[in-house]
Amino acid sequence: MNVSRIAVAGGIAATTVLLLAGPASAHVSVQPQGEAAKGGYATIDFKVPNERDNASTVKLEVNFPTDHPLSSVSPQAVPGWKIDVTKATLAKPLDVHGKKVTEAVSKVTWTADASGAIKPGYFQQFPLSVGQLPDDTDQLVFKALQTYSNKEIVRWIEETPASGEEPENPAPVLTLTDAAADTHGATASDTASASADDKSTGTGAAAHTTEAAEDSGSASDSTARVLGVVGIVIGIAGVAFGVLARRRTV
Repeated sequence: MNVSRIAVAGGIAATTVLLLAGPASAHVSVQPQGEAAKGGYATIDFKVPNERDNASTVKLEVNFPTDHPLSSVSPQAVPGWKIDVTKATLAKPLDVHGKKVTEAVSKVTWTADASGAIKPGYFQQFPLSVGQLPDDTDQLVFKALQTYSNKEIVRWIEETPASGEEPENPAPVLTLTDAAADTHGATASDTASASADDKSTGTGAAAHTTEAAEDSGSASDSTARVLGVVGIVIGIAGVAFGVLARRRTV
């Protein structure tokens, strides 16, 4: 009986937590599919939940950071939604793979048709392929506007202060990770450099193979010498035994 009461009480408490946490966490956010590594490319998803009971989400506008512009932005088709990509001229051109890029995407807008609106109680993800990600920052802030069918616009544009306290309408933030390293903590360039050093100094796999062969040869020589000494000793013992045997016979 006591176990049943505890289980019921625990279930009620968990449900209460979910109900309280739901509205607070239901805002436009961005997450990578996998990781978003600095200096690389990534696929990211903007997750848009519907927070209203009497209206559907019919439009999403995502503004891209101007302090770290992205030269490549490609949206994935989303059924029931029209996609518009807006570009702007850069004040300072970007150097991407040796080429000068003078404009970058400043905004992507998704607009729903009659069948694509996000209804109450539902959410939708909007994927983008983006790059080249900057290597001099740990995050990118995207300011977003969410429009409902009743003409209400929610502005997800507030940046989180240094205190870490989340604002009422936080802007989506993409966290960037360090470039991938190998299992020993060395980057690919470090590994390539080490390989080149091995080739130039003879300390690579070939050199190790030669050393192993030399060690094997030394071991073989030592074995041969030991066997030779043993043979000599046996021979001397045989001669001595023969001499003694003749003396006894005489």
